[in-house]
Amino acid sequence: MFDRFASDGSDDAEDYKTARERMVRTVASRVDDDRVLEALEAVPRHAFVPPDRRDSAYEDRPLPIGDGQTISAPHMVAIMADRLELESGEDVLEIGTGCGYHAAVTAELVGPEHVFSVEYSEDLAEKARNRLAGTGYGEVSVRVGDGRQGWDEHAPYDAAYFTCATPELPGPVVEQVRPGGRLLAPVGTGFQTLVLAEKRADGSLERSTHGGVRFVQMRGQ
Repeated sequence: MFDRFASDGSDDAEDYKTARERMVRTVASRVDDDRVLEALEAVPRHAFVPPDRRDSAYEDRPLPIGDGQTISAPHMVAIMADRLELESGEDVLEIGTGCGYHAAVTAELVGPEHVFSVEYSEDLAEKARNRLAGTGYGEVSVRVGDGRQGWDEHAPYDAAYFTCATPELPGPVVEQVRPGGRLLAPVGTGFQTLVLAEKRADGSLERSTHGGVRFVQMRGQ
């Protein structure tokens, strides 16, 4: 997918490939699952950032994507995918499509048709759909809406994750995850903590924390 995108002559495919491989080596020590590294290597991150940011696409840091939002640093995308322990064929709900990059990485792990993403901004959602389609992930489903409400049409999900900070795990999203499923989110307003929760059979959550993080706040009512 990467080389196909770069073959139009607008980008130097070999330079991007080298930069992508270097990025993967940079984050490798942070994850346990080699499939996550393979997913990062498969997805052309430069295709998901604004053209004037492509020289920085494979640096391990967040980048602005417009509308006050950012694309997460590669190490954070890798850590989140690793913590969720996603398996092929699992249905995954993403809250906060942004530019679509994290959804594409998730699609590499579970299959594009199993990724359902909710984005608050209509403009970002439309651009993400176009980028996903143009890089081979067109089967990822993206809708415009308030992430706090999730996407009940495709529930139950095996896992759900947030690419934006939330004061708490929203009830509707928790309800849409099946018993035994996992939720992962940056939780907090000022100080944020990455929280992993497994849904018990009775609907309650078993939580663990995985360090301090910094994400843009979730938008909506």
